Amino acid sequence: MSGPLRVMLVDDHALVRSAVRGALEAPDIEIVAEASSAEAAFDEALRTRPQVILLDVDMPGMSGLQLIRELQPRLPDTQIVMLSVSGDERNVLEAMRHGAAGYLTKDLGPEALQRAVRGIPKGDLPMSRRMAARTLKRFIEGGANAVGGSESPLSSLSSRELQVLRNLADGLTDREIAEALVISPRTVESHVSSVLRKLGVRNRAEAARSYREARTGEG
Repeated sequence: MSGPLRVMLVDDHALVRSAVRGALEAPDIEIVAEASSAEAAFDEALRTRPQVILLDVDMPGMSGLQLIRELQPRLPDTQIVMLSVSGDERNVLEAMRHGAAGYLTKDLGPEALQRAVRGIPKGDLPMSRRMAARTLKRFIEGGANAVGGSESPLSSLSSRELQVLRNLADGLTDREIAEALVISPRTVESHVSSVLRKLGVRNRAEAARSYREARTGEG
């Protein structure tokens, strides 16, 4: 690789982007772009074509996971790595299924973050050993379940989507769900649309029924 590693930061919190930018300050790492939303990141990534994108999972509007689906086919040489406050196993699995090159949590120290980012072009997996072991185990178990036809229909949902669906099944409105999860009603609508698509249902009532049936089957 010639020149510094070109990195883009995508996070809706300016303070987080500033902290990550400071943590990555080094002669061999260059922050070439930043974005506060997935929508803005889409255009900026296509323009700057970074080697690495550090991407938050939960953002208003389009989620980080949705952005991976849109960018990965268009920027096959760009490594997209999730950088999230949450190490939720469901988020990790879904991110990897959608083409993420790794998953890091925001509790990393500056040296560990730099080390992880520098290793990405070399083919290193930017993920803690414990998380990597759990993820591999779940992928193996998921494959076995798929062969046996016993995988839950809810397994494709992220943790946030599952929270939205749970509240939806309890009869809450979008505004009530937004208040309960401390997110905007628009973000709730985006999650609901994603849930309907992933579950292959036509409306919220069918989604709620799928949730209750899946929970009954698990019990």
